[in-house]
Amino acid sequence: MTAIPYYVVDAFTDGPFTGNPAGVCPLDKWLPDDVLQKIAAENNLAETAFFAREGDAFRLRWFAPAAEVDLCGHATLAAAHVLYGELGERESPLRFLTRSGLLTVEQQAGRLELDLPQLPLVASETPRDLLEGLGARPAATFRGMDWVCLFEDESSVRNLSVNAAALIRLDLRGVLVTAPGKDADYVLRCFGPRVGIPEDPVTGSAQSMLAPYWAARLKKTSLIVRQLSARGGTLFCDVAGERVKVSGYARTYMRGTILPG
Repeated sequence: MTAIPYYVVDAFTDGPFTGNPAGVCPLDKWLPDDVLQKIAAENNLAETAFFAREGDAFRLRWFAPAAEVDLCGHATLAAAHVLYGELGERESPLRFLTRSGLLTVEQQAGRLELDLPQLPLVASETPRDLLEGLGARPAATFRGMDWVCLFEDESSVRNLSVNAAALIRLDLRGVLVTAPGKDADYVLRCFGPRVGIPEDPVTGSAQSMLAPYWAARLKKTSLIVRQLSARGGTLFCDVAGERVKVSGYARTYMRGTILPG
């Protein structure tokens, strides 16, 4: 099997050893799905992004260590960073064909701006496994692509110690916990043991649900977001119509080659 270029990109950061690392693999042609999944499991990053040119766009897929996922913001940003910064792509915006429809990324004032769809949230009772997994009762709970749990203050989010064995029993992709921020409009953490991610360092796709909620609550459309993981990261969100613009910095951490055969 042909060698595959491989990059690790730290997304939503401009400094070393912070942000969310994503694997990025440019492909000349698609490999079997089981090979893509094994590469993602071997890399063991929150997601590995695979892309191949398709006409005037790029087909983009994201694999967590345990499953393919429907939407991933940081790995999309990382793929755009590789195209612009490593492969010399000049097209702007970049167009990505994905499970979640057409996504675009363009360069804006030194940052990369990702255009995502808004995703709905529906108020819900808090499942027993969610209460057990968080070890705390949220002020409100919603269902969307993930479970979303609202807390009253930043310290409640920061100090959570979760039980992954309980969270993995839940039916959705992951669990988001969020609260008003002290030096940001809102903060969050993201847990995804169901797809092999105990805690995601910085979660771009979460803003598809959280940014519209906080924009309505705070009565503002431009938001600064902090993710309170151990690595930490910063996102800049703008809610516009039915879309959410999520921007941040990215930097290449590693360049290499995968030898799968």
